[in-house]
Amino acid sequence: MNKKKAKISLVLLAVITIFLAYTVTIGIGKTGTGAMRNIILGLDLSGGVSITYEASGDEDPSAEDMSDTIYKLQQRVQGYSTEAQVYQEGSNRINIEIPGVSDANAILEELGKPGSLEFRLTDGTVVLTGNQVANAEAKQQQDNMGNREFVVQLELTEDGTKAFADATSENVGNVIQIVYDDNVISAPRVNEAITGGTAIISGMANAEEAQNLASSIRIGSLSLELTEIRSNVVGAQLGENAIRTSLIAGAIGLAIVIIFMIFVYALPGICAGIALIIYTLLILLTLNAFDLTLTLPGIAGIILSIGMAVDANVIIYARIREEIAAGISVQGAIQSGFKKALSAILDGNITTLIAAFVLNAMGTGSVKGFAQTLALGILLSMFTALVISRLLIKSFYALGFKDEKYYGKAKTRKSINFVGKWHVTFAIALVVLLSGPVAMGINSAAGNGILNLSMDFRGGTSTSVTFNEDLSIAQLDADVKPLFQNVTGDAEIQTQKVAGTNDVYIKTRVLSLDEREQVSKALQDAYGIEEKAITFETISSTVSNEMRTDAVIAVIVAAICILIYIWFRFKDIRFAGSAVIALMHDVLVVFACYAIMRISVGNTFIACMLTIVGYSINATIVIFDRIRENLASMKNAAVEDVVNTSITETLTRSIYTSFTTFVMVAVLYILGVATIKEFSLPLMVGVIAGGYSSVCITGVLWYLMKRHSDKKTAK
Repeated sequence: MNKKKAKISLVLLAVITIFLAYTVTIGIGKTGTGAMRNIILGLDLSGGVSITYEASGDEDPSAEDMSDTIYKLQQRVQGYSTEAQVYQEGSNRINIEIPGVSDANAILEELGKPGSLEFRLTDGTVVLTGNQVANAEAKQQQDNMGNREFVVQLELTEDGTKAFADATSENVGNVIQIVYDDNVISAPRVNEAITGGTAIISGMANAEEAQNLASSIRIGSLSLELTEIRSNVVGAQLGENAIRTSLIAGAIGLAIVIIFMIFVYALPGICAGIALIIYTLLILLTLNAFDLTLTLPGIAGIILSIGMAVDANVIIYARIREEIAAGISVQGAIQSGFKKALSAILDGNITTLIAAFVLNAMGTGSVKGFAQTLALGILLSMFTALVISRLLIKSFYALGFKDEKYYGKAKTRKSINFVGKWHVTFAIALVVLLSGPVAMGINSAAGNGILNLSMDFRGGTSTSVTFNEDLSIAQLDADVKPLFQNVTGDAEIQTQKVAGTNDVYIKTRVLSLDEREQVSKALQDAYGIEEKAITFETISSTVSNEMRTDAVIAVIVAAICILIYIWFRFKDIRFAGSAVIALMHDVLVVFACYAIMRISVGNTFIACMLTIVGYSINATIVIFDRIRENLASMKNAAVEDVVNTSITETLTRSIYTSFTTFVMVAVLYILGVATIKEFSLPLMVGVIAGGYSSVCITGVLWYLMKRHSDKKTAK
């Protein structure tokens, strides 16, 4: 690159950065397209719509029917937001809370009125019931003449597939009526036997008709008939202070990381700082573009991703310094540094992307939302490191910054005998891991439960209060929450205001009859309200058993896919095995943190564990990549020496990345609100655990596995 191109490149980058900053802060046009203020926020940050349904009938529905209906509704409302919540209230009611929307009537119209659904022959014989339909979607396709037509695509359950195959095989040419609440809403003719579990209903006049039919089929496939009894627009669960402090924490953390990078890497550190700023702006812009819902843990996740985004830059710049120390020219070192760092960056990020794609495909709720944000962060971090950083550093070189003093030179380090100390490092890991089960046993013996499960997992009590005045969120936080905490002794309290009214919902752990009386009396004394203005309802967990199962299965499948990828890339199952074991170590250490410190286990727990999975595997791959490289270049050296050298050579990277990530989370912990602190503390533990396992466990474990298998082969 010559000076002219370098100047043009830097000017273009400056213009792009200013444009991104303008778009994110102010937006384009009257509506402020792309502005940060237009990002869809979760219930905790901006509120949304709350809808309550009641099961029809004189008798209470079974627990199985309620659970099945809740799970299916969870699947339905994910189309509005992955952070939507569905939970049971009392014995026969179901609440739906959808963030980022404000028109309850529109939501009700799109969801449809829950009722019974049957597929019948014209003589009234039922061939398929609603609960045998897994999903229904309006789609467009081309007919035999090449014209566009609107259709509804049905996905059937396993039972439904067999039942529909039998019915359609026996009734080709006949009509099968779709009956919703005893009204025929469609009467398609069977053209052929449908045996694959997917059916297409054609003949729709327009897209609206297809959408309405699909909506009726989806809502009619519920196990229960439901009646809407109320719908409200609810306010944010947390005040503006939560967003403000998180943003301040993010800005401070970003500044610390940039200063650190400049101090350590000089000119490349400046390039990394500019790339990180562009990365942050792109993250905010794309969150808006893809309509991803942002919650408070999501903000924490983005801030954490900034720390993790440094990793690729650290790998590249460490390589450049190594090449300069080896006697290569600065220009050659830059070329070689990016080239040699590429495989570690790609392998580390691809394994995390695999996890993100699996979690998005198989997970539900917040798991799916986390996966989407994670994948977005990974792709953007690779782009800024491999494209923006490269362009910047080459431009500065072309402008005259050619002396090696601007880039630094790697110091020759004596190889540390990590392999020889495996007894000590493994013993430390084992003691920490065992502390978790010990803490759980102590908690259980004390009658406190092995973990401090939040309302997200164990349900609680929703107290509805009609105050005599419109209380602000700040007043609720300062006065109402402490009133409840004095009775419950538990800090986990959520408040929601109903827009346009003085009604407030306060959610707490399950209250006994005596505690309900205490709360009622305290509210009456403090605010002069009547007893009839206070009602209590027991609510179920917002994380259903099915959602937990989905999350566990998704994580297991993701781990298997990662294992297969590492096996394929490194041509050695022992690399994959040791990586998964190290990953389990990090997750179990964080699990122990939750047990020992009695941190509330809620939705943020799932996000925290998934974050650690992504962070841990990325750190491990870097060391594996160096071992693979050194096995080829140190052919005459003992394998033990190769492992020790590889870990030592990547030690600086491991320390720097762990430090920058830890700083971002630590600032969040110091400045954040209580919810953020509960998320940040175990993350800090996870970052330390990930750094420890990557340096002290993974490479050494691979060596021990190899030595053991080599001995068996020799025999």
